[in-house]
Amino acid sequence: MATAHAAAGAAARRRPAVLGDLLPGALARDAALVAAAAALTGLAAQVAVPLPGTPVPVTGQTFAVLLAGAALGFGRAALGMLVYLLAGIAGVPWFTDGDSGTGSPTLGYVIGFVVAAAVVGRLAQRGGDRTPARTVATMLAGTAIMYAAGVPYLMASLHVGLGKAIDLGTTPFLAGDALKVLLAAGLLPAAWKLTGAARRR
Repeated sequence: MATAHAAAGAAARRRPAVLGDLLPGALARDAALVAAAAALTGLAAQVAVPLPGTPVPVTGQTFAVLLAGAALGFGRAALGMLVYLLAGIAGVPWFTDGDSGTGSPTLGYVIGFVVAAAVVGRLAQRGGDRTPARTVATMLAGTAIMYAAGVPYLMASLHVGLGKAIDLGTTPFLAGDALKVLLAAGLLPAAWKLTGAARRR
């Protein structure tokens, strides 16, 4: 019985918690994944479409953050977004439209990226990206966290009330965010199925 429990424990330790665990190596892999998450988010920030009447553009950042969280797990995803945030504040021009520093009214969203990636990563480690329904719930949680950080920062930066900040920084993006969530709900469970099929061969 003890041998069976030990074997089961060893199998659980070998089972990948998130997609990033499928890659070989340990320290070098983790460092590369953290750097890649930061760089991917910076690249996605340059895919920006300005909207009339709001300083908040439509970008690919939020999708990158959600995917990084699900693929890398709690620690690596959070660290990747922290690197992105701190490097951007320090002067790396990889915020939206090549911006950097602390002057943007949208910096609150970037601060929210760190927490959102961590929460999505933790949920993914618990199986939150293995089925479409679970993935939708996981992505909605991450998206809500980004808004929870971004909207108050927008209020303070622009000196507007909560209703106005929501009109500027939330309402115009709900349809696009729904599309991102649905896309993730299709991609992530499919990726798990593909990797499972490949591991059985």
